[in-house]
Amino acid sequence: MIERRSLGFFRTLKMSWFHMVWLIAFSGIVAALYDYKVLDFVIPWLPTSVIGTAVAFFVGFKNNQAYDRMWEARKIWGAIVNSSRAWGMQVDGYITNNFKEENLSEEEIASIKKKLIYRHIAWLYALRNQLLQTTPWEHINQRGGIRKVAQLYRDKYGIGLVVDEVTEASLDKYLSEEEYERLLKHKNAATQIINEQSRNLRDLRNETIIDDFRHMDMSKTLYDFYVHQGKAERIKKFPLPRQYANLSRVFVGIFIFFLPFSMMPELLKVGELALWLSVPITALIGWVYIMMELVGDYSENPFQGMANDIPMLALSRTIEIDLREMLGETELPPAIQSKRGILM
Repeated sequence: MIERRSLGFFRTLKMSWFHMVWLIAFSGIVAALYDYKVLDFVIPWLPTSVIGTAVAFFVGFKNNQAYDRMWEARKIWGAIVNSSRAWGMQVDGYITNNFKEENLSEEEIASIKKKLIYRHIAWLYALRNQLLQTTPWEHINQRGGIRKVAQLYRDKYGIGLVVDEVTEASLDKYLSEEEYERLLKHKNAATQIINEQSRNLRDLRNETIIDDFRHMDMSKTLYDFYVHQGKAERIKKFPLPRQYANLSRVFVGIFIFFLPFSMMPELLKVGELALWLSVPITALIGWVYIMMELVGDYSENPFQGMANDIPMLALSRTIEIDLREMLGETELPPAIQSKRGILM
């Protein structure tokens, strides 16, 4: 998540200089062809303007859908934060000796609470790890320059910024050795961790540490975690329909190709200076359309490890701090801080 109010001129230029270079080169070549009378045909403004308007609507629709996917992902993780705090409250308030004929010691009660809380923290980090696994339609799995640029963005403006913090969140810190070896062998470890929580609650009910009402209430919270996980997996595993995602790029390319053949002949009538002035103007118009396309393109996948991602690690760390404070712990990990204006 980008925290800075403004991206800044130089960062924007760094992200888009390549497009500006080829746009200026293309516009300059077309201007030279008109100047030296190699070309003399004109594409009327009417079809070009109609195409430009249609492309703007189409790209705008795509960007709206991309934003909806990102905002829904943020709402899902907001719900995870709320449900996690509710889980911590239930563990802290429900695990007692109220229903036990032979009271457990304070150490035994504390051990049960810690196991339930720490296992939930493990679920948070396991879910994050699973959501960051790449899919075929994400940029990192494309060919050529797109892949290289995506890798650069991940390393310098994405998950590469938090390598040390991720190491600190290793799952073996929150699961017993037996659970760690058993649960992480499954294809969907996060699902199995929640199921392990359910089994633990069943055992606590059988031992009369919790009653039926508390068992049902805590099981409902576990169900909520499954709902949140399923919603996040839906976004991760179902892409923005490719007919929208890919055709917008084609339409932008068609408009940019038509643009100089409509603008430059008109300006050539004014004079040679106006013709060459049309080069940066044409490039600028094309750059605006390309940037609109790229904004949606890099926003449609909110779990791909780049700057536009939902800050899952920061949210998970916030939940971890809250829950461990409920256990009375004082030696807590630091909150995740933004780096280069990006919070991951």
